[in-house]
Amino acid sequence: MNFDVRKDRWAAAGALTVALFLLAAAFAPVLCAIEGQDPYTYDLDALDSSGVPVGFGGGISADHWFGVEPLTGRDLFAIVVYGARTSLAVGAGATAVAVVLGVLIGTTAGFFGGWYDRVVSRTIDVLFGFPSLIFMIALGAIAPASVPRPLLVVAVVGAFGWPSIARVLRGQTLVLRTRTYVTAAVAMGAGPARVMRREILPNLRATIIVYATTLIPGMIGVEAALSFLGVGVAPPTPSWGRSIGDAIAWVGTDPMFLVFPGGALFLATLAFNVVGDGLRDALDTRTAG
Repeated sequence: MNFDVRKDRWAAAGALTVALFLLAAAFAPVLCAIEGQDPYTYDLDALDSSGVPVGFGGGISADHWFGVEPLTGRDLFAIVVYGARTSLAVGAGATAVAVVLGVLIGTTAGFFGGWYDRVVSRTIDVLFGFPSLIFMIALGAIAPASVPRPLLVVAVVGAFGWPSIARVLRGQTLVLRTRTYVTAAVAMGAGPARVMRREILPNLRATIIVYATTLIPGMIGVEAALSFLGVGVAPPTPSWGRSIGDAIAWVGTDPMFLVFPGGALFLATLAFNVVGDGLRDALDTRTAG
């Protein structure tokens, strides 16, 4: 991998933005302690009689850096910072599930071929045309309350995210299994597990890294959509998607309630996409040099 950030300033800016979001999520309690707020405490004194934040920009002040949430008076900075934990954790967790499934299914289908490859290929085709968001909403609505909602979202979103990476890795594995070094390893008596581990997977590492990076923003967006629709992470756990959904009704009276969580979601997804594009360009031998 030859990734020089000086040659791709967009990718460098994206990587810096991702790092800042990760730091904000990791040190959310510290940042909120500096401000003196948390995402759960109601401050009804910051609202007028109709529940609208008092003051400039939805209640922006030295006590509330991003203002407050309408009706509750909860600190919006704390909600956005703690919401980064939810969105990034769910996005990374769902991506991990999708990548593990995609690598396992895609590489084995390409390597072994036959009826197994045909079944996998047809399954991928079906899942690509399946209305997965509707199914996710249904699962979120009927799942027992005893099931931790973040884990449920990670499992459901990740389970529907593997077909794309599986299709790519299947195609590359079909090519790799005909290479001389793979044929030689098989001729020397290496079993399928050893060939996959020592010959196939190392040559797919770059593709897996790039694909994982580009999957994360999509997973964050799906989590936000589910929370927006009310079937994602349950309240009062902060979530960018749910805050955006709640903010729609207040655009006319408190637009900053939408700007801050919406801006955070936009910047995070843009940053991950830019980093993924930069990695793809750096690893593409047709554009390298």
